Amino acid sequence: MSDSPPAPIPVLLYHAVMDDPPAWIAEFTVTPRDFAAHLDAVLASGRTPVTISTLTDRARARAEAATEVPVPARPVALTFDDGFADLPGPTAEALAVRSLPATAYLTTGAITPGLTSLLPPAPMMTLAQAPALERYGMEVGAHTVTHAQLDTLRPADLHRELSDAKGALEDTLGHEVAHLAYPHGYNSRAVRRAAARAGYASAVAVRHAHSSARDETYRISRLIVRRTHTAADVASWMAGGPADGERARTAPFPDSPRTLGWRLYRGARTRIRGPEFAG
Repeated sequence: MSDSPPAPIPVLLYHAVMDDPPAWIAEFTVTPRDFAAHLDAVLASGRTPVTISTLTDRARARAEAATEVPVPARPVALTFDDGFADLPGPTAEALAVRSLPATAYLTTGAITPGLTSLLPPAPMMTLAQAPALERYGMEVGAHTVTHAQLDTLRPADLHRELSDAKGALEDTLGHEVAHLAYPHGYNSRAVRRAAARAGYASAVAVRHAHSSARDETYRISRLIVRRTHTAADVASWMAGGPADGERARTAPFPDSPRTLGWRLYRGARTRIRGPEFAG
């Protein structure tokens, strides 16, 4: 392995794209106007937009085809968590008109009639609309059933969150769903092993850092997009730098003591209170 620093790969994490979001998700919501400016900054960067599967499935594709699979020189990936109501409509349309692929991670309990999740009330798409995302050119992945903090769950509950979401999406789409996003980005070594056992080929976290070719397949770093991030911030991310007022980091890197301590605290709180939305 080279001793030179790995080249940064921006993997952007969006949630809702709307003008008037519920208060609980407002910090992580961008307006349609700002979203369009972000997408134009991505296009202007000269990077190659790809899905998560393109970033993570190259080794499997090479093995199946017994040939070399081309790798984009400067990739960027756009991802969307939860499944808000704008996703299969104006958001997917804004991506499609620019020929931008993306990956959407859906919380099945929040979008399936008759089921529930830990997410507070918000306008959501429905599970039946998942095929429409693929018609727009988006890739669909799982974001668990209830949006639980996976690193606080007992093994049986963890397995259900991973497997039931995967199964529901596969039944709806009619094909394998191989990619996962950890709710809140929370994961651990045990969670990553469980994701692999459940049949996922990759999993994305958050970490608010660039990914890289050396990043962990089951802990891919993403840059979380907030309402305050501008098109200039996105352009800086595309160049491998930080947003204004932030610092630039590129994965892989180990968890900090603060992250480990926060995990222990959340685990203890869950044992006392039961599963809850982390906010």
